[in-house]
Amino acid sequence: MENQEPQKVKQPPVLFNKTQAIITKISTILGGKFITYWNNRKGEVCNNDVIALYAILERLNKHETVYLYIKSSGGNGQAALRLVNLMRQYCDRLVVLVPLQCASAATMLALGADEIQMGPMAYLTAVDTSLTHDLSPVDRDNDRVSVSLDELTRLISLWKAEQSDIKENPYKVLFQYVHPLVVGAVNRAESLSIMLCKELLNYHIADGETADRIANTLNSNYPSHNYPILFDEAQRIGLNVVRMTPHVNTLLLELNELYSEMGQKATTDFDEIRAHGNEILNIWEASDHQIYYQEDKDWFYRGEERRWITMNDNSSWRRIERINGKPKKSVLHIA
Repeated sequence: MENQEPQKVKQPPVLFNKTQAIITKISTILGGKFITYWNNRKGEVCNNDVIALYAILERLNKHETVYLYIKSSGGNGQAALRLVNLMRQYCDRLVVLVPLQCASAATMLALGADEIQMGPMAYLTAVDTSLTHDLSPVDRDNDRVSVSLDELTRLISLWKAEQSDIKENPYKVLFQYVHPLVVGAVNRAESLSIMLCKELLNYHIADGETADRIANTLNSNYPSHNYPILFDEAQRIGLNVVRMTPHVNTLLLELNELYSEMGQKATTDFDEIRAHGNEILNIWEASDHQIYYQEDKDWFYRGEERRWITMNDNSSWRRIERINGKPKKSVLHIA
């Protein structure tokens, strides 16, 4: 019997030369330093982004204005504060460019900018608190789900309105589905979210009352965490938003298309229970320099637990630099 060759593991494309060409065009139009930050559907704003951004910024030195393109569905709000604090050390003025979604913690990131330029499809979102706790409920795939404070408060209010003649404590029933420590953690996180928004706004808004009003609006005034805050509403809230020029918007959408191709799922199925996943989740890029996080691991389906577990995890941050005109690849070690 002939030996079968091992199945080749799929790799996501890295389109450094193509993205660099667009970054050069945008930098020329803007007349300032231009940095991109992009997440795919599984990527998120995280603390490791701070180290990746520092590796980009240390090569740019300080400039009067830095333009930051953001496309992200959110993540860690505290990481957003650290990212803004870091960028502020390298520029006097920060401008955020939003052609598409800039949600949750990414909205927090935008709050730290002096100006937010929004394209026709752009939106921010509410930043009300939701978190995934070690004791959170699980979904049908046995994964922990995110719990929102707004959902919990609305549930209790609905219980009291509908069951006004019943004396039973609603928390007694709620705790059968949501662990008490999760409820406490979410409640505590709301105070943190408001504080983070205020700190970010204080970088460019001197009036404390205005910063308080905007922070509380973003945390409390929306019935959905994913409610899209469009241009006109962002203005009404008090954010300094301006219309993005059509040419810049078009180029950013082209850049998003290339990043989306890089961030496509590259899964190699060996059989029904074994697979290998390669996927680029987070991308930072500036002139001659790209840093991205690639998930690179084996997956094994454990039937008794109804979930996939990982093995041989070689995920890492990876760097491409143009040195003497040629791209050079390396691993950016982040503990």
